[in-house]
Amino acid sequence: MLTNHQAKFFAWELTRRRRGGDLDRIGQALFDAAVDLNPHQIEAALFALANPLSKGVLLADEVGLGKTIEAALVLGQYWAERRRRLLVICPASLRKQWATELAEKFHLPTQVLDAATWSRARKGGVYNPLDQDVISIVSIHFAARMERAIGDIPWDLAVIDEAHKLRNAYRESHHTGQAIKRGLAGVRKLLLTATPLQNSLLELYGLSTIIDDYLFGDRVSFRSRYMRGDADIPALRARLADFSRRTLRRDVLEYVQYTQRKPLTAPFAPGEDEQRVYDLVSGYLLREDAYGIPTRQRHLVGLILRKLLASSTEAVVATLEAIRSRLMRLEERLPQQGDWLAELIEAEEIDADAVDESDEDADLQGDDGAVGSESDDIDRDKLRAEIVELENYLLIARSVREDRKSFALLEALETGLQRMAAMGAPRKAVIFTESVRTQDYLASFLERHGHAGRVVKFSGRASDPGLNGIYQRWLATYAGSDRVTGSPAIDRRTAAIDHFRDQADILICTEAGAEGINLQFCSLVVNYDLPWNPQRVEQRIGRCHRYGQKHDVVVVNFLNQRNAADQRVLELLSEKFQLFDGVFGASDEILGRIESGTDIERRIAEIYDTCRTPAQIDAAFAALRQELEAQIEARMRETEEALLATFDAGVVERLRLNRDQAIVQLDRITRLFWRLTRHMLADRARFDDDNLSFDLDRPPVQAVPDGRYHLIRKGQPAPEEGHVYRLSHPLGEFVLDSGRRLETPLRELTFRLASVTPRVAVLEQLRVKSGWLELNVLELESFELEQHLVFSAQADDGAWLDAEACQRLLELPGEEAQIPPHATLPDNFEANVRRQIAAALARALEENTAYFQAEREKLDQWAEDQLLAAEQSMQDTRVRLQDAKRRARTAATIEEQASIQEQVKALERQQRRQRQDIFDVEDAIEARRDALIAALERRLNQSSHSVPLFRVRWRLS
Repeated sequence: MLTNHQAKFFAWELTRRRRGGDLDRIGQALFDAAVDLNPHQIEAALFALANPLSKGVLLADEVGLGKTIEAALVLGQYWAERRRRLLVICPASLRKQWATELAEKFHLPTQVLDAATWSRARKGGVYNPLDQDVISIVSIHFAARMERAIGDIPWDLAVIDEAHKLRNAYRESHHTGQAIKRGLAGVRKLLLTATPLQNSLLELYGLSTIIDDYLFGDRVSFRSRYMRGDADIPALRARLADFSRRTLRRDVLEYVQYTQRKPLTAPFAPGEDEQRVYDLVSGYLLREDAYGIPTRQRHLVGLILRKLLASSTEAVVATLEAIRSRLMRLEERLPQQGDWLAELIEAEEIDADAVDESDEDADLQGDDGAVGSESDDIDRDKLRAEIVELENYLLIARSVREDRKSFALLEALETGLQRMAAMGAPRKAVIFTESVRTQDYLASFLERHGHAGRVVKFSGRASDPGLNGIYQRWLATYAGSDRVTGSPAIDRRTAAIDHFRDQADILICTEAGAEGINLQFCSLVVNYDLPWNPQRVEQRIGRCHRYGQKHDVVVVNFLNQRNAADQRVLELLSEKFQLFDGVFGASDEILGRIESGTDIERRIAEIYDTCRTPAQIDAAFAALRQELEAQIEARMRETEEALLATFDAGVVERLRLNRDQAIVQLDRITRLFWRLTRHMLADRARFDDDNLSFDLDRPPVQAVPDGRYHLIRKGQPAPEEGHVYRLSHPLGEFVLDSGRRLETPLRELTFRLASVTPRVAVLEQLRVKSGWLELNVLELESFELEQHLVFSAQADDGAWLDAEACQRLLELPGEEAQIPPHATLPDNFEANVRRQIAAALARALEENTAYFQAEREKLDQWAEDQLLAAEQSMQDTRVRLQDAKRRARTAATIEEQASIQEQVKALERQQRRQRQDIFDVEDAIEARRDALIAALERRLNQSSHSVPLFRVRWRLS
């Protein structure tokens, strides 16, 4: 039983805008998330939401603790609060993963924008494709390039993932970081990185400037305060604590269980014809005068061909055919058709970062005159000989029907799957390759050799004949349910993963296909060909070895016994980057410390291009290892932990308390939302209380389909059929919005206290079981909008009920009736209502004053930093002047002394100017600080008003 008055209270309680970092602030996002959340993630999200004056925070949890989940919680709460101008900026390779995570786990709509989708949207009449009611996801470089378009949107929040890539944004020369800072000026930001401090404290300074230019002074004052022998590290730690948070794995072992990585090396020796192909093509790549490789593309073609040589003979054949076709068109004096190299890269789905890290959308450079596409520049006989030579390569390559490496794969799969069985893990293996043609070859090979009907391919191709049947069957199975998103790209990915999980044993993935998929149910990872980029290797393994994995993960790598360079690559990735064994490897401490994985790829490619003998290869790799030492060396680790780790003895207890409070909060939201839904849809749906589901017969709005709805519930999988019902579902939003607008005239409400279990002691203790109650909503427009529910309730004996008693009263089963004629409102009731509203406003303003004082302190510290910088400049001049005078006294010649005396005079003039200027600088800094503080004071209480929701006569029975 529920009355309109109670339903209206429920609707407001579920949707009102709460303040700061209270746990119930993220109740809506927690409720809507289809993922079990750990308490440290809840705490991080609350930290990000806590201070309404903050320009942003840095979340720097160690790898594997779920920073994406933390950010998604914040995004989900903003969405629930109808603040929907939301932006995610991340590396290009992570865009799809972000879209998938937000859609599947938080039911948030997204769009991935790049140059192509932007152009299509503009052609479709959309002026600014970013200006949509969806979460826009863009790459770091695209965000920099679209600085003006981003700056035109009044963003509510911008999330920047892998933020350490922008750690040098304070430098004018860092054009990407500077452009993003300008585009997001004044926008609240959430920065994510597992490696906030890698080599220098200035990196922390750089990250702070992305968030807010007033967190510290300039670079000079930062160096002076925190990077000298007498550095005040405790003071720095205190300032960092205001905007940065880092959780370590040791803090959460009670909640997060980690599995191990177990390496398995599969040696093989290529057959004679395979080795001949390798040697011939390698020699061809070393030639400076080959017409098949344009000079401007020589490095890129060499990189691609060497990747394909390490992949499969099948992959090499297609590339050689493309080069031969190009040469034959040159011979016949025909124009080249399109960009053959761009088409090859797209067809093979080769890692885009390897092509051009600096600009993901840059066009591949075409041929130039160095090799000459003009017939006059070509030696016809030499060209004909090169074509014949390539045809001989192809003849040998095509004679290789099955690579020796693929037979080594069969043995490795058998060994790995046996390990899976011994661990009790599912009989599943994912094979990664950098080549689509290798993927097709392996699928055919495995089907012929004992795995028929148990293999599924997964790539970035829009259409794969092998996947079409799986996709169509999946569509038929889930027609009419929320599993079908309507996006063919997303649905095809989901269909393939579901098929692998439920029916197939082996999934063969390309790099493009592997982005954004989670395979915790699989524990065997096979690197059929090994990327030279350690970050790519980590991403591959991370598809399976991640939070939620229940078993140790076996990682298989192949060792070419006839190739010294391939052996050194595996050794480098294994020993120096520690990718294949341990608990999450050491990748969190190491990968973030290397400047760029693609730089390592290029260095390795150079070794392949220049070294001929095993001795040369060994020496070159030894030099590379030595260079990487400086980047990988974890010398900053102690400083990093001292600055950013929690070091709170009560952290585990606090996390446990957070978890318990979150469970209680979610239970209450579930109860209120379900009862409100029953009330609002009573004449439109049939309800199953035991299973918290209902069948909607008459949808109230056109955008909502009929059918079965299941209330979202933590710890339970999404239903195979029907729709997930949640607060942010269009039907849920209709229920909440309609509930807030219910007509609630003056009535008497009778509440059934005796029939409720457990007993409500606070109400049973009332001496008189009847009285009056009024509910008002106080809206305060301060640093941000806040809505407070103000209860005013008085029993007939004059006793006033507190807010908790009022809430418990309105959550009892209730019945509505007309007010009895003899019931009269107490004389002082309305005056007391006004007094309680005023008291609630005073409390809210007092709490906001704490935010104001913290922000004022931050600005005071900024002003001190700026003054220190000015004084430091004068101090530097004083030191230089003393040094010049010393050199003048000891000058060997009159000419040298005269020259130094001129320097002394110039420095004395500079010192006098600085003494005069420092007062002007001090006045300017103080004026700037005072102006900022005055602006904060104006925001402290911009406006406030209260709106009565209802007044009732209440009675307990």
